[in-house]
Amino acid sequence: MFDVTDDSQQPKPVTIREVAELANVSIATVSRVVNGSQKVDPQMAERVRAAIASLNYQPNRAARALAGSRSALLGLLVTDIQNPFYMDMMSGVEEVSQQNGYLLVICNSAEDPQKEKQYIEILAAEPVAGAIIVPSRERLDALSLLKARHIPVVTVDRRVHDRSVDAVLVDTVRAAKEAVTHLIDNGYRRIGIITGPRSATTASDRLLGYCQALQEAGIAYDPALEQRGPYKEDAGEQGANRLLLCDPPVEAIITANNRLTLGVLRALYAQGKRVPDDIAVVGFDEMHWAIPELASITTVTQPAYEIGRTAALRLLQRLQQPDLPRQEIFLQYEFFVRGSSRPRAEVHPSPDRV
Repeated sequence: MFDVTDDSQQPKPVTIREVAELANVSIATVSRVVNGSQKVDPQMAERVRAAIASLNYQPNRAARALAGSRSALLGLLVTDIQNPFYMDMMSGVEEVSQQNGYLLVICNSAEDPQKEKQYIEILAAEPVAGAIIVPSRERLDALSLLKARHIPVVTVDRRVHDRSVDAVLVDTVRAAKEAVTHLIDNGYRRIGIITGPRSATTASDRLLGYCQALQEAGIAYDPALEQRGPYKEDAGEQGANRLLLCDPPVEAIITANNRLTLGVLRALYAQGKRVPDDIAVVGFDEMHWAIPELASITTVTQPAYEIGRTAALRLLQRLQQPDLPRQEIFLQYEFFVRGSSRPRAEVHPSPDRV
């Protein structure tokens, strides 16, 4: 059956002019209220909001952009859209964006510098009003494309070399140090680490915390116990298999993200190793996957959703006040001790702390 509805009988969209007439203000005033401007008399702004509600007015974002007003789009560029950490972070960004009348454009670099550059070029060409970026590496020259268009940027999770860019972070040096110290206090000495690529500041930060904990406990750093690779399951699995070949044997493994943790658990399960009876495991970020015979994993948990919300709010502040001083915001992590790192049955004598 064909649809023979007469489109001419459908209600027409409410225009901004109708809102302005009902509120007895200018079209420019309605536009400023819709765009979240603070430069509107509170009583006039309230009349505009009442008129919008009464008429059920829906701003035409595309028309706003074409008319030359500030873009209604915000960009979000992440490095791994499959990772639940970034999915939770995106939810926080999206909530703030939607509440403030913006649409979110989501891009996934997959840790590929070329893809990352292409996406930044697209965000600059659109152009978006602002961008939140998880950088694949510290020196991200492509940010100059956004800066040239006066598009503000907030980085999350990782730093960039440009110290004029706002950042929302967690102190993962301290978090990794606390996690490794926990293992040492529970009697583990041969502690392996599987961390991310050298280009990612999070990977280097977590390795630094690992080394600091060993040093304070008087335990010598052994390069054979350090494994690096992409933040993917395969890298965790391969790193764990290499650590299992170490002599003396490894007693515990700390991983720098949840996908690496999953790979480690797969490797241990395949080789018949029990967690923590044979090898203890501590990871970063929660996992939502079911693993056969999985012990509950001791985890450094970062507030992914709140990281996203905080970054979006900071970006909106930057849009309204471009000359604000640069800010580096640190959010608090939580360290959840679970069954995968319980004290060893045989505890080695504790070395003197330095």
